Amino acid sequence: MARTTLSIAPVPNGNRKIQLNGNHFKSAICKKNGYHNKAQKNITSHGASPPCSKQRFQRPESFEQAPMYVAVMTYLGFGIVTLFGYFRDFLRAVGLEKCHIAREREEQKDFVPLYQDFENFYTRNLYMRVRDSWNRPICSLPGPLFDVMERVSPDHNWTFSLTGKTIDNVINMGSYNYLGFAENNADFLKTVEDITQQYGLGVCSTRQEMGNLAIHEELEQLVATFLGVESSMILGMGFATNSMNIPALVGKGCLILSDELNHTSLILGARLSGATIRVFKHNNMQSLERLLREAVCTGQPRTHRPWKKIMIIVEGIYSMEGSVVRLPDIVALKKKYKAYLYLDEAHSIGAVGPTGRGVTELFGLDPSDIDVMMGTFTKSFGAAGGYIAGKKELVDYLRSYSHSAVYSSAMSPPVTEQILRAMKCIMGLDGTTIGLARVQQLAENTHYFRSRLQEMGFIIYGNDDSPVVPILLYMPGKVVAFSRAMLKRKIGVVVVGFPATPITEARARFCLSAAHTKAMLDQVLFDLNEVGDDLCLKFSRRIFSPRPQQHNNNDDADSQIID
Repeated sequence: MARTTLSIAPVPNGNRKIQLNGNHFKSAICKKNGYHNKAQKNITSHGASPPCSKQRFQRPESFEQAPMYVAVMTYLGFGIVTLFGYFRDFLRAVGLEKCHIAREREEQKDFVPLYQDFENFYTRNLYMRVRDSWNRPICSLPGPLFDVMERVSPDHNWTFSLTGKTIDNVINMGSYNYLGFAENNADFLKTVEDITQQYGLGVCSTRQEMGNLAIHEELEQLVATFLGVESSMILGMGFATNSMNIPALVGKGCLILSDELNHTSLILGARLSGATIRVFKHNNMQSLERLLREAVCTGQPRTHRPWKKIMIIVEGIYSMEGSVVRLPDIVALKKKYKAYLYLDEAHSIGAVGPTGRGVTELFGLDPSDIDVMMGTFTKSFGAAGGYIAGKKELVDYLRSYSHSAVYSSAMSPPVTEQILRAMKCIMGLDGTTIGLARVQQLAENTHYFRSRLQEMGFIIYGNDDSPVVPILLYMPGKVVAFSRAMLKRKIGVVVVGFPATPITEARARFCLSAAHTKAMLDQVLFDLNEVGDDLCLKFSRRIFSPRPQQHNNNDDADSQIID
């Protein structure tokens, strides 16, 4: 079925008109690599709360199925790549093609091989051919705009060399800079500069030895106040916050119920704990309750003794799907079956909720209903590290038994101060409403960007309030072509494919930021519209109304399936 392309009209900026089909608008409206604090017409007033989004979550999230021909063509594409891969391996075996893959030296041929040849088949025959779409080096602050270092490869992406040139003013649609705190505003960063001069860059000790600073304790108190819990503990690495603290909470004789789309750090922590792990379908309460009921009724395998602990592990926003956890239902189930709940808010803290308090605020839940609240400072706060928060007894226990708390170096002082100044800004403790305005602007940008993509005909995943927006590309060839085409248009995007996603669900993942201006988003949408037409990426069979007032409260009110 033919689809009419969506034209994007110029957007007024004061008394001027901005041409959206070029890249010259950037210097006129945005201070490069910083937060654009010029008031937008569509921003909610500082003193008012944004529209209540609680009802938004009563509707199913968007996970539209691709047409059958797309799935068939995707499998066919991987099949062709596999056949050519075997052919190229044959050419390497007979010496007609040079082999660049890592392998043992000739004198080690009698040893057990360190590099498994067949396991590297995908890497050497597909990934290496398209490796230029990933690991692109940047040479500026990762703000709303950044500079990408130009590189070339003489051997089909096995090695790269820099040309010395840069691709300037690329719109950054891939960083987790949700609230725009990755900025270089000298006025905002004055306290970070002062702390650096006072304490230096590193502590060179654990907090239990000589590395416990006053600003560390101040940040922990502020995090507890921000989340509305009794106590908190900060750590220097977000990944280790999960992987090293879960083993301290559960062990042999315990049961972990993990969402199938949980992050690798959660999966690693669960495996290191030695607990029994069972996986339930993503956001599926029937699947979770079935596992809970079975665990309570039958107990441990063979002995049928009761489980020492049953812990449910979920995320607030799932970074690859853009979906939001069904937290009220999970809290009800954990209370019903007397289980514990571990909530990872790496992508949701600061990014959702009327005042940025995460999914607990979004659903209007009491933070005390969450047994273990985890989050990171690497995204909304523009820093590094993570936290564990909850009851004081929980935090005191982890201070003594968590490997990350006992053995890792204390958080860097300037990083600590950066988190403090960002969190105070969100809470309004700095005497301004800048933080609240950024939270509201992020919500405005998210809803606008998602609605326009749906109107264009792209298949996107996730919840309307999620700043993570995956666009489904499906076919392996189109993933690479999409990434290269967007970079030519000075749009920096992240593309993800197998094995990080299911083989038929390759995608591009866009991350919205409060630092993105309306003109930036319109430029990205304009280019997306053209690239989507050129590469035939508009697979959606739904027609979305551009006027929300025409929607009703039915589950399928905002879309109509075309037969």
